[in-house]
Amino acid sequence: MVKFSLLGAGLLLSGAIAAPAEQVRAYGPEPEGNNLEARQGGYYFQNWSEGGSNIRCVNGAGGLYTATWNSKGGFVCGKGWRGGGARTIRYSGTYNATGPGYLAVYGWTRNPLIEYYIIEAHADLSPNEPWTSKGSFSFEEGEYEIFTSTRVNKPSIEGTRTFQQYWSVRKEQRVGGTVTTKRHFDEWAKLGMRLGSHDYVVMATEGYTATGGPGSAGSSSITVS
Repeated sequence: MVKFSLLGAGLLLSGAIAAPAEQVRAYGPEPEGNNLEARQGGYYFQNWSEGGSNIRCVNGAGGLYTATWNSKGGFVCGKGWRGGGARTIRYSGTYNATGPGYLAVYGWTRNPLIEYYIIEAHADLSPNEPWTSKGSFSFEEGEYEIFTSTRVNKPSIEGTRTFQQYWSVRKEQRVGGTVTTKRHFDEWAKLGMRLGSHDYVVMATEGYTATGGPGSAGSSSITVS
């Protein structure tokens, strides 16, 4: 497991501003048949969970969604857009969490099949997850560390598949601001981390259970634009 200089496990973030939501998942997204989707003013809402209880995700008006959870199962919920691609995403709200999980811009591409995260805030970052460090970069929005990982025979938007994950992890956590996804895509490309055709992108709240470890708990209220 990679040791991260940037983050402390169990970090709690409160107040602040929160973000655009869409469904996100460290263990891969739900299969398409399990998606719960609604469109409001051009927004795309997803709500997915497995093996958990006490998880409540609510699709609010406009770009708003809320989530509360206390569970040993995995879940991802959030709001964003079909089509994904290069976007300037603005978000605000609150995020408070313990245990494994993230607040992140989350998306998928096809051909190649890639699951990607731009993590803005988190509790336990990646317990027992074998990430490979690819360096770091900074620009006016902040400094991020880049990682890759591989999921073997896990759920994806194309069913059970083996696929790569790309990660940008913000060194100074925040809950609210602007994320210019193209800047991350460009930095990944310099490292040979190629994306395919964009499927969707969301600002997501995710929680899950680490292997042999605790579940997660918390709440978020995020508005995306």
